Amino acid sequence: MTAVSACMITFNNFRTVEKALKSVASWATEIIVVDSFSTDGTFEIVKEYATTSEQRSWPGFRDQYNYCISRAKNDWVIFLDADEEISPELAEEILSRLERDAGAYDGYVAHRRNYYLGRWIMHGGWVPDSEIRLFRKSKGAFAGGLHANVQVQGRVGELKHFYYHFNYRDIADQIDTINRYSLTAAQDMLREGKGFSLFDLLLRPPARFVKEYLFKRGFLDGLPGLVIAVSTMYYVFAKYAKLWELEQEKKKDASNRG
Repeated sequence: MTAVSACMITFNNFRTVEKALKSVASWATEIIVVDSFSTDGTFEIVKEYATTSEQRSWPGFRDQYNYCISRAKNDWVIFLDADEEISPELAEEILSRLERDAGAYDGYVAHRRNYYLGRWIMHGGWVPDSEIRLFRKSKGAFAGGLHANVQVQGRVGELKHFYYHFNYRDIADQIDTINRYSLTAAQDMLREGKGFSLFDLLLRPPARFVKEYLFKRGFLDGLPGLVIAVSTMYYVFAKYAKLWELEQEKKKDASNRG
């Protein structure tokens, strides 16, 4: 059987981390967790399951992800977030595919299903939801900023079964996450030289709502579908509004230095 290392980063994930760890504990040959100094007891749970665990200051998503996988002893790694679970069906498929494919691929796309406000989300902006999660660390690494994902040099296959995402505790938790992520996204845009425009602020948020709620049929998921579309619209608005704020701060700092 091909040895697979399960990798995870954590920060204040007390609500979900144990189920996430249990979903890989029976079949991954090691579990590596890098925690960003959680204050809610997350790290104490981590130490019960992880083969290797440590606490490390937060350098950003991409760097923390890549540091975590660098600690793996096996070449094949699967990465999961602390609010996700690998289904038994997917775990079985992973092990059988690695044996059957015999090195034909260097990574595999996996499909995610999201649970939100009491139901599985089947439409809208969260569907489809897939990315490379199983890969050779010698051929792949995380790239990008806020939404860093795995880039693989080589052939990529596709897995059939789902892994599950239990992201928000409630709407308040979702709003808090949006506020944090929108600031990080604005900082990334400023760093990349993407300037603020009134067009982006006024037109992109409603356009995103129309796309996800109407064109991608988010309305078929009932009230949760509406909340997702509205919250996504708010995220887009907040991202561009915070980009404007950061630009003003940058101009003010430059003026003070001059």
